[in-house]
Amino acid sequence: MTSCALCNAEGASAFAVSPREDSVPLCPVCRAGAEDGPQEGPHWRCLNEAIWSPEPAVQVLAWRLLKALPEAPWAREALEIAWLEPEVLAWAEAGGAAHGEDAIVHVDCNGTVLASGDTVTLIKDLPVKGAGFTAKRGTAVRKIALVPDNANHLEGKVEGQRIVILCQFVKKA
Repeated sequence: MTSCALCNAEGASAFAVSPREDSVPLCPVCRAGAEDGPQEGPHWRCLNEAIWSPEPAVQVLAWRLLKALPEAPWAREALEIAWLEPEVLAWAEAGGAAHGEDAIVHVDCNGTVLASGDTVTLIKDLPVKGAGFTAKRGTAVRKIALVPDNANHLEGKVEGQRIVILCQFVKKA
């Protein structure tokens, strides 16, 4: 019998991790969470270990499930300390929620994946239309928000005004 890649329970079967379709063995409980979103409960504490797996597909699935548990303080803490290679993180974000919805990935001028709440720095002077000022190169924009339907746009406050900035003109701080 095969054991689950997340919780080590017996009776696991292959589960494809979109969009790359690498597969990992999952038990029925973990499969249900991956397909329909996890429900808060003690079972999901296994994700604290799974996020550190050497297998990228397991890391991606654990990251997505932790992200789908926003009310659980332990899940937020696990995500804060977890580190994924940039391409693995892009894969995790590209799959969207735990149950495989497609999501848009925002990247800075260096190809680094951006997330809501990040701090970015402007790499060139940008005239702000309608506001009458220029956002200067080197300005730090804190707590950005990603535009959900456009991978090229993010939002942030510069000089007290909320503006839309093209991702190609920022680098992650």
